[in-house]
Amino acid sequence: MIALFWDIDGTLLTTARAGIASLEDTLDRISGAHVDLEGMATAGLTDYAIAEEALRRAGDAAEEATVLEFLRVHGEQLPRYLGRREGHVMPNAREILEDLRGDEGVRSFLLTGNTEAGARAKLSHYGLLEYFDGGGSFCVGPGSRDDIARSALPLANGAEPYVIGDTPADVACGKAIGARTVAVATGSYDLGSLRAVAPWTALEQLPDPGGFRDLVGITADLPSQR
Repeated sequence: MIALFWDIDGTLLTTARAGIASLEDTLDRISGAHVDLEGMATAGLTDYAIAEEALRRAGDAAEEATVLEFLRVHGEQLPRYLGRREGHVMPNAREILEDLRGDEGVRSFLLTGNTEAGARAKLSHYGLLEYFDGGGSFCVGPGSRDDIARSALPLANGAEPYVIGDTPADVACGKAIGARTVAVATGSYDLGSLRAVAPWTALEQLPDPGGFRDLVGITADLPSQR
C-alpha cells in the first residue's frame, strides 16, 4: 500500500495568484487598509502565515483571533475570485489522479498549507476535488508545514508515505514524517533549488501516469483485479 500526500498550489494546479485579490479585499474588510500584496511571496507558506504577513503589512498586530477571522472571510469569498485569472491544472496531474482512481494499492490525500475552505475552492474550480474523497490535512491555525504533515500521517494507516510538492517546505515536511519526497519544479522554485534540499527525487514536472507509477512503484491495477 502507498499513500500519496499532494500539495496543491504549484504542484496540482496554479491559480495564477488569483487569490491575491481576495487577500487584498479581505484585508480591506478586516483592517480597513488598502495594501498591494501582489509582490508578497507566498510559496511554501501556510495560509495562516500569509494572513499574518498581510495584516502586518497593514500595520495590524495580527493577533490569532484576527488572523482566524481573516482566513474565514478569505475562504468564504475565494471562489468568486478564482475565475479572474487564467490558471490551469499542472501537466499530467489530472491524468495521474484519474489513472490511480480505484486502484486498491494507493490512496491520494491532500497535505497543504491551504485552509480546508481554500483547498476545496481551488480543487472544485479546477475539477480535481473528486479525486480526494479521503480528505487530507490542512492549515487550521498557527503552526508549521511539519505540523500539518504530522497531522496527515495517520491517514496513511501504515502505508508507505510519499509527499509530492513544489517547494523546499514540502520536502522538509515530508522528511519530518519519514516520507519519500517528490519535488516538482512547476511552482516558484527551479530544479536546482529543489535538488539543493535533497528530496528523494526532483523533476521538472510530473511524469505521465505510467512514468509516475514506475517512479513510486505502483503496479498497474488491471480492471479484472479491481
